Amino acid sequence: MTPARFFTASLLVVLALCGQPAAAAPPQAAQARYLAAFEQHLVRTYVGARLAATGLDATVLRKALIGYYNLRSKGLAHKPILTIIDFGRSSRLNRLWVIDLDRQKLLFHTLVAHGKNTGAEFARTFSNRAGSEQSSLGFYLTQQTYQGKHGLSLKLRGMDEHYNSNANARAVVVHGAEYVSQDFVRQHGRLGRSQGCPALPTEQSAAIIKAIKGGSVIYAEAPPSTSYQSGWLNLDAALPVFARSQGISPVVGQ
Repeated sequence: MTPARFFTASLLVVLALCGQPAAAAPPQAAQARYLAAFEQHLVRTYVGARLAATGLDATVLRKALIGYYNLRSKGLAHKPILTIIDFGRSSRLNRLWVIDLDRQKLLFHTLVAHGKNTGAEFARTFSNRAGSEQSSLGFYLTQQTYQGKHGLSLKLRGMDEHYNSNANARAVVVHGAEYVSQDFVRQHGRLGRSQGCPALPTEQSAAIIKAIKGGSVIYAEAPPSTSYQSGWLNLDAALPVFARSQGISPVVGQ
């Protein structure tokens, strides 16, 4: 879905509400008001952070934002930083984005590895099982940092049952790795692979980890061929939380 289509959909909803009196709107009208504002927020973020030029699909950003606001509603997302990994893209391409939602600014756009048994150039299969050496899909919360064999590393809490809820037990963490580089891609035709961790280029890993640690959201998007369903993608539940965060009143005209 293009930014222009988002703008058009939002405008139609807003026009439909304009004739209503300045009173508390019925639930459906309030939800429509929230939806219009959410789609406009999505477009502003997409355009403001100049994400089209980076290849990020607007629909992927939309899903990531829905999950972010649902996690925020549970008091789980403490930082307005959103990280997206699109496993539908080739590992040869930059497929990780770190976005400052408050400033609508792209902080990082870089390579990220998938697990050895997830695929070669492309990510194909995913697992939540210990010992699988596969990547996991879905929403994560970032936790504390530590010094490990890869240097500064970041623990993750998987928030999707059956998809990534064993992340801590599997020691799936964010860390740097020498096999995550364009030099490796040129030599091997693909990126190097991890044991299931979202490994980053060594020269960027510390800065990215420091930016996203301590309660921010990571969303790992599934390839089109892979089934992924999550309660965190409930748009109706996310909209009131989004509206409160933006100070949007359910009173039409306010």
